[in-house]
Amino acid sequence: MKNLLVVFGGCSSEHDVSTVSAKSVLQNIPRNKYNVYMIGISKAGNWYLYEGDIEKLPNDEWLQTDQITPAVVSPDRSVHGISIFHGDKVENIYIDAAFPVLHGKNGEDGTIQGLFQLAGIPFVGCDSTSSAVSMDKILTNTVADKNNIAQADWDYITKYDYETGNKSLEEIANKLGYPIFVKPANAGSSVGVSKAHNFTELEAALELALVYDDRILFEQFIDGFEVECAVLGNDSVMTGVVGQIVPANEFYDFNAKYDNSASVLNIPAAVSETIREAVAGQAIRAYKALGCSGFSRVDFFVRKSDEKIMFNEINTIPGFTSISMYPKMMEAAGISYPDLCDKLIELAISKWG
Repeated sequence: MKNLLVVFGGCSSEHDVSTVSAKSVLQNIPRNKYNVYMIGISKAGNWYLYEGDIEKLPNDEWLQTDQITPAVVSPDRSVHGISIFHGDKVENIYIDAAFPVLHGKNGEDGTIQGLFQLAGIPFVGCDSTSSAVSMDKILTNTVADKNNIAQADWDYITKYDYETGNKSLEEIANKLGYPIFVKPANAGSSVGVSKAHNFTELEAALELALVYDDRILFEQFIDGFEVECAVLGNDSVMTGVVGQIVPANEFYDFNAKYDNSASVLNIPAAVSETIREAVAGQAIRAYKALGCSGFSRVDFFVRKSDEKIMFNEINTIPGFTSISMYPKMMEAAGISYPDLCDKLIELAISKWG
């Protein structure tokens, strides 16, 4: 049996989603193949080995138990695993592979991936470089433009340039027209995202986005509907069945994703097979252009006026909750949740082992 480490929680606005995703992943890892260790990271950034019931992961109930022990992933390759601190004694445990179930900052942005690369531990998902580029929406859009992947017109501003007047909101509004989507460059699950219909709303949207990042992306509104594609693999890749989001809110914000049951997920997407095939092809193009490996969920808009497929964003550690699209799209393609977890671990070992 191989020793597998699952890391959950983290210092990000998506901490709570991570604990729910991790619970689902832990419920589906084949226990006949893997001896599972769990490290949880509190919102304050404290690391603990958790040896309790996975049912206590949501709402951070695990932190209130007596089954947590300070522990870290050691960057020392001679350890090749985790160090657990029992008072003045340290116990090292060899780890064959790691599955980071961390969304947003400090989870999807290349930081935890860099730690695993330093430690020499194979891990599920994209490497530190592709994670960082894919997490940063401004860099992602730059790569998409360079690879002729169609997307909305866009612009960006930094907090410094805004406060010093080096760049103005009026300039951006004149370029893009209304409505405009305003997004922190580095945040996930639509946290801090707003849709501005006029200049007053644009100013408010910028102030909200600046709470989460100092670099802000502005995107022209696309009158269309959102479709998503699950991509799986390293060099050789496959896609799941393309799905479609019908959001409960005006756009698919955090509430519509996780709190509002009126949002509808259609798998397959309610579009022609030709469009679904084209979306899958574009998803693979984006995945490879960004240097992804393991898995990612790639999101697009299908414009209503001409059914043109336009890239929206990529998620290198997509949600894995019971209602998340990635596992559902792969299941529709014939890969069950347990088989998916097993395949992801095998891909990690194949890439890094």
